[in-house]
Amino acid sequence: MRLLLVRHGQTPTNVDYLLDTAVPGPGLTALGEQQAARLPEALAGEDIEAVYASTLVRTQLTAAPLAAARGLDVTVRDGIREVSAGDLEMLPGDSEKGELYMRTVFAWAAGDTALRIPGGESGTEVLARYDAVIAEAADTGAGTVAVVSHGAAIRMWAAARAHNVDIPFAAAHRLENTGVVILEGTPTDGWKALTWAGATVTPAGEGGPTGRPLEETA
Repeated sequence: MRLLLVRHGQTPTNVDYLLDTAVPGPGLTALGEQQAARLPEALAGEDIEAVYASTLVRTQLTAAPLAAARGLDVTVRDGIREVSAGDLEMLPGDSEKGELYMRTVFAWAAGDTALRIPGGESGTEVLARYDAVIAEAADTGAGTVAVVSHGAAIRMWAAARAHNVDIPFAAAHRLENTGVVILEGTPTDGWKALTWAGATVTPAGEGGPTGRPLEETA
C-alpha cells in the first residue's frame, strides 16, 4: 500500500505556536483554507482510493477538498488525532515545558513507549491507536490511501514504523502545514519512507545515514 500522511492546513494556534491538541480544536486560517484547496492539485499524480481524517475539525476541513475532487467520502477516525498534550495543552511549543512534549514523542519513536505526556497519553497508547487506523486502511485493499493527520503524530509514527527514518531526521525535519510523508509497505511487512515533504529519503544502507534526504523533488 502507498500511504500518504498529510499534515492539516494552518490553524490560528499554529500561527501562535501553541500546543493545541484537544478535540474538536480550531478550524483553519484563511491561509489554511488555501492550502487545503491546493491539496488536490498537489496530489494529482496520486491514485488515491481512500481518504481518512482525524476527529479534529482541522483535518476534516483539509481533507474535504481532496475527497471531493476524487469523489470519495472522508473516513473519520479518532486513532489518527494529534498526540494529546495533557497538562501541557495550550502552552507555547518553544517553552521549556512545551519542548518536553516533543522530547517525549521522539522518545516513544526510539522505543521508550512507557513514557507518558504529563496528564496525557503514553507512547504505547498512541502507537496502538494510530496503528489500528493504518491497519484498517490497509484492510480496505486500497492501493493508495491519504491520511490527513497531525505534525507530531505523523513524525513520531513515521520514525517508529519506517525502517529508513531515524529519530534525528524526524526531529530535525518539521512538517509544514499540508506537508506530506509518503510511505510504502504494509502493517505486516513494515514501511519504507519514500519522500518527506518533497525530499527523497535515502534507503537504509544506500549512500548515507538512515533517513537522510537524498535529493529534492518537484
